[in-house]
Amino acid sequence: MSSFERLEGSIRIGDEGLTFNDKKLPFTLHDFWKWSFSNILSNATRGVLAEFIVATATGINIKNVREEWKPYDLETPDHITLEIKSAAYLQTWFQKRLSNISFSTKPTFFWDSSNNEYGKEKKRHAKVYVFCLLHHTDKTTVNPLNLNQWNFYVVATKKLNEYSPNQNSISLKALEKLTKAISYAELNATIKSVIELDNRNSQQ
Repeated sequence: MSSFERLEGSIRIGDEGLTFNDKKLPFTLHDFWKWSFSNILSNATRGVLAEFIVATATGINIKNVREEWKPYDLETPDHITLEIKSAAYLQTWFQKRLSNISFSTKPTFFWDSSNNEYGKEKKRHAKVYVFCLLHHTDKTTVNPLNLNQWNFYVVATKKLNEYSPNQNSISLKALEKLTKAISYAELNATIKSVIELDNRNSQQ
């Protein structure tokens, strides 16, 4: 294993610092985290936060480093693969009105980081999609760390494929035809029940 692979797969604690000419500079990894990720309302950071939220709800070991290059976002201890999508009514920029809610459902080619090659089939790779909506609408009190401000929608990929096999996105209105909103506390059980139902339907 190369030093790069060890670095890539290691959990950092935050006190690691920048160095120059073998001397430590007064800037730590914790400083970098604060500088780059404090705005958790921004689209990119909110998406990663949504993955973290679902990981904590489903018992995924968060002591392992998040992997970016798998064909799906998360895998539960029960080996259920998950694709996590997030959206919000509020954005970090000035808004005249709340954002319309839609989620990406774009089928993709799987990229294999072990050989730097793409798969030949374009599809949705996870078994289950979890759509995470930060539904709070007051910018003065929005807090993405408050899980009461989130709704979650869980859909088996097979069901999503039957509804919209080639569409690149799904609106909230369309999503609510497929499933109902649930809370953080219901996430783990709902994901399990969705996959169990999907497995039973596949056996019929």
